[in-house]
Amino acid sequence: MNTEKLRIKLLSLAATGLLLTACGGGGDSDTPEPEPPTSEAPTWTAGVFADEDNFKDRCETPRSGTDIDGVPWPDQAGSHLYEKHWLRSWSNNTYLWYDEIQDRDPATFGVPTEYFDVLKTDELTSSGAQKDNFHFFQDTNDYQQRVSSGASSGYGARFFLIQNAPPRKIVIAYTEPSSPATGAGLTRGAEIIEVDGVEVVDGDANTLNAGLFPANDGETHEFVVRDLGAASTRTITMTSATVTADPVQNEQVFNTASGKVGYMQFNTFGTRIAEQEIIDAFVDFSNEGVQDLVVDLRYNGGGFLFISSQLAYMVAGPAQTQGQIYEESVWNDKHPNVNPVTGQQLSPIPFYDTTSDEATAPGGVLPSVNLNRVFVLSTGGTCSASEAFINGLRGIDVEVVLIGDTTCGKPYGFFATDNCGTTYFTIQFRGENQKGFGQYADGFVPSSTDNGQDFVKGCAVADDFDHLLGDPNEAMLAAALEYQSSGTCPATVTKTAQRHSYKGYMPENSLLKSQRVQERLFLEQNRIMNTPKELQQ
Repeated sequence: MNTEKLRIKLLSLAATGLLLTACGGGGDSDTPEPEPPTSEAPTWTAGVFADEDNFKDRCETPRSGTDIDGVPWPDQAGSHLYEKHWLRSWSNNTYLWYDEIQDRDPATFGVPTEYFDVLKTDELTSSGAQKDNFHFFQDTNDYQQRVSSGASSGYGARFFLIQNAPPRKIVIAYTEPSSPATGAGLTRGAEIIEVDGVEVVDGDANTLNAGLFPANDGETHEFVVRDLGAASTRTITMTSATVTADPVQNEQVFNTASGKVGYMQFNTFGTRIAEQEIIDAFVDFSNEGVQDLVVDLRYNGGGFLFISSQLAYMVAGPAQTQGQIYEESVWNDKHPNVNPVTGQQLSPIPFYDTTSDEATAPGGVLPSVNLNRVFVLSTGGTCSASEAFINGLRGIDVEVVLIGDTTCGKPYGFFATDNCGTTYFTIQFRGENQKGFGQYADGFVPSSTDNGQDFVKGCAVADDFDHLLGDPNEAMLAAALEYQSSGTCPATVTKTAQRHSYKGYMPENSLLKSQRVQERLFLEQNRIMNTPKELQQ
């Protein structure tokens, strides 16, 4: 076994075993630890933090049964107070900016998630945005289902708020195959005019939220829509269902005067099936002999770092990546050498050239197209693991040409951690590339000049909802093809990219305010260290 594969194996074992190794229990006995007497309930002393293991898995409502992989839940009888003290100690130990958390008495808060909301920094970035816009939690069962299969309840349509406050405007960004949305004939660019009789432009936000983002499968809602290019509207009904996301769509190769250009729309690094789909796409690109590549990450909020690393390897190939660092994780000053979650020595993430046991590749080695340049299409929704892809390649001097808008600005990541049925996501590390750069909290900016850091050579282009994704006339893709041919941005491009906060892309207003919708959008825009299954030898 070579050194890289051993490191991959160890990383994967640690990450996939997180729910076991992070849990209490300690000894060899299978007998659950008895509930502690009331007199031993945890108490708060400002600035004094007991070990988090003292409180882990001591639950107000212990779960029975197993997780999605058949592993028994580790829960023991406890209380909400134990759960909150675990959150306090865990945050003080692993949160990247632990010394910026105001220490508050857990007993003065209600449910654990209410307390979790305040266990974060209130500091701002240089642009005035919140430093930590990525602090969230989700029901563990929902999280495991989404990560395992990419499935979630809805219509299979991604709604985009062009205007998020009255007068509002909502359009379809893309749809999933074999979903209620495609069954109703919806495509990119269709505008939502009414939801259940309420006008989008200025109607009741609660009704709009309930119809656009149904809480359960089997809900039927009525929509008035105007299809792309249509003069009139039509009325449709859609019934919500569990929809599995298709991460890679619209894969194709363009024959241009300056060579073959591959294109793929890649929507998420956050599901197990994403790994196999990008491998299959790169087998095709390699067989076609593409000379340039456009990776459309405009709606890709991130996900698993190991898949992000694999994608970067498949772009650059073995000669440029061998022995190079994809990303190095920098934790808080309590943990300069050891990962506090896995207990392992910190070591850089390489450019992975192998598959996990969730995927296969010809000969067991990932395909590659061996390029020294890649075009990336971006918006404010291009986040986290997508930004790691940009930063990692720039760290080894593979040119990234950024077409679109400023990315969301999240050089941070975490180990998703379950406690008592809730999975918590708190910023635990910052990612740096081979050159030691990881300071892009305000995003990567497409620019006419490249400073080697957060300003990236490229073209500022607005998202174009008048064309389908993958259409060479769509503004971002057209700009990439023009730049590939001439080395310059199209003369018609007048948009200037602006620095903006993550919240600007996911606005805090009367629409999209529900906890469920916020959970889903936060989950889509993250950098997750946990790998789903161990990688092959």
